[in-house]
Amino acid sequence: MIAVTFALPAESSDFVRLLENGALNSREGVESIRGRLHGKSIAVLHTGVGEKGCRTQMETFLRRQQFEYLISAGFAGALEKELRPGNLLIGENFSSAELLRSPQLSLADNEIFVGKLLTVPGMINSSAERERLATKTGAVAVDMETEFIAEACERHKTPMLSLRAISDTPSEPFPAPPHVLFDVKKQQTNFARLAFYLATHPAAMGRLNAFRQRIASARKNLTRVLETILRVDLL
Repeated sequence: MIAVTFALPAESSDFVRLLENGALNSREGVESIRGRLHGKSIAVLHTGVGEKGCRTQMETFLRRQQFEYLISAGFAGALEKELRPGNLLIGENFSSAELLRSPQLSLADNEIFVGKLLTVPGMINSSAERERLATKTGAVAVDMETEFIAEACERHKTPMLSLRAISDTPSEPFPAPPHVLFDVKKQQTNFARLAFYLATHPAAMGRLNAFRQRIASARKNLTRVLETILRVDLL
């Protein structure tokens, strides 16, 4: 069985719809979606956003079953100006050598970027902060979960591939402050807060609609590449 993780259903929804006989599985308080794709058994786990929930989910998930390998998928914010919304990035620093070396991986998409991914504690919207992190760390993109997923995979000797779709960039940032878009503590959007922000910042509505379109495109590209990767045998 192959595991695929996402932070939220907003990232996984297109992929989950591809699964044949998809069904919810719950054990030890951790829910996953099990199904088949191209003859392979697939388990999809939503880790939640950020470190706290992700660590707990991953430890329980990997402790109860051994997987052939795991793909850590989802969205990431670009630090590198060359990356555009919808581009795909393999985080080489978090990916297992045996998966990176797989000749089958190159068949998935010849337009996938390969670079360093950085896991950070919060959503980053400032262009200046993006530039600072890029200069300091050499990373080309950031997310909030991959480091903890990789640590769990290493403990449980599960090969991992880090695959992220770019959702926001220095030139196309979030349409509103991060705390308005998503409450990490509650793991959901506070729609009353968002509505108030939009009411007091009318111009943000257009930016929000454009962001939704970028997210949909990024999710579509991520799903396409995942589906292509799972057609072949990486190991």
